[in-house]
Amino acid sequence: MYGLYGRQASGRPDDDIMASLLDSRHALTEDEDRPTEPPELDRDYCDALWRGVTTEYDVLLATLAPDVDRSLAALAPIERALLVIGAWELTHRLDIPYRVVIDEAVELAKVYGGTDGHKFVNGVLDHVAARLRADEMRASGRR
Repeated sequence: MYGLYGRQASGRPDDDIMASLLDSRHALTEDEDRPTEPPELDRDYCDALWRGVTTEYDVLLATLAPDVDRSLAALAPIERALLVIGAWELTHRLDIPYRVVIDEAVELAKVYGGTDGHKFVNGVLDHVAARLRADEMRASGRR
C-alpha cells in the first residue's frame, strides 16, 4: 500500500520505491503501541505482489472499473492502492480466500483511508470477487 501510494504521488521508478520501502520498514513501527521490530516480512510474497501490481497496474484498474461508480483517477490514492492490491490478490492468489483479501483491504482502509473509505473498498472488492471468484463465493454460501 505504501509503495503504490508513493508510486502514484512521486512517479519514481518501481525498483527505487521497493528499495526505499525495505530500508524504511523499521521507521514504520515508531508508534508506542507497536513492537520496536517490524513483523517478519514474507519477502517472496512481497516481491510477487509488488511485481504483480506494478506490471499489471492498468489491467487491474480495468478489472476494477466496472464496479467503481466514478473515475478511477478521482479515487483517493489509498483507496485506489488498496483496490489494486485486492484485485491482484483476487486474480492471482487463489490460495487466499476472497473474504480474507477483502477483510485485509478493509482493515487497512479503516486505518489509512478517508472517512468511510473502508465501506467503499469493501463494496467494490465484494463486487469484483463476485465476478472473479463466483465459484468460491457459491461454495461458501454467498450469492
